[in-house]
Amino acid sequence: MAAGSRTSSLTRRGVLAAAWSRGAGLAGVVLAGAAPAGRGQAGDDTIDAAVNWVERVTGQVPTRSERVHLTMPAHFPNGYTVPMTVAVESPMTPDDYVRAIRIFAPKNPIVEVVGFRFTPDSGRARVATRIRLSEPQDVIAVAELGDGTVLLASSPVAVDVNGCT
Repeated sequence: MAAGSRTSSLTRRGVLAAAWSRGAGLAGVVLAGAAPAGRGQAGDDTIDAAVNWVERVTGQVPTRSERVHLTMPAHFPNGYTVPMTVAVESPMTPDDYVRAIRIFAPKNPIVEVVGFRFTPDSGRARVATRIRLSEPQDVIAVAELGDGTVLLASSPVAVDVNGCT
């Protein structure tokens, strides 16, 4: 390495996480919760840890809800491009709307995989994308409603290839 040059440990995800953490609501979960959620065991232990973690950060107890629909394959061969759809049933009116949806993968190096913000003008709270997973785990979707209510859903996903290397 040439004199005076140095490498940076900043990653795009790290910068985005820092930017999101300055927002309101669940956005503060990004950095504040990355360490506590850590690498839990798959199954109920991981989900219980996520519930406790969200409660500590937001002050709200997240509840499992049939209104949150997280759709993922039970098994996917490649952890680099796992398809995911998340939707929250809501009329999306000024009095009843989804403010944010966050996706967490507790066994990934960076726990929060992606976050989305909505307004009543969004029409509906639904997103389809692909995410990376490092290993088999329960993926967790957390939805914050306009009134501060926090809802949770999870989906177990097995991957054969680590997508976070």
